[in-house]
Amino acid sequence: MIFPGAPVTVINVNDTYYGFQGLVQRITDGKVAVLFEGGNWDKLVTFELSELEPVNPGQRRS
Repeated sequence: MIFPGAPVTVINVNDTYYGFQGLVQRITDGKVAVLFEGGNWDKLVTFELSELEPVNPGQRRS
């Protein structure tokens, strides 16, 4: 299950953010807002629920 605050990975190979990991900010009507943070940038991007999968505890990258 995906909940706000959970780490997720983008699994849609046709998406620019494929393979990126971020934190779920909110879920509304099947859409999920994911926050990506990296170095000197932050980006909030909306995805379909089917484009994401939860990150396993030992899998998260820094």
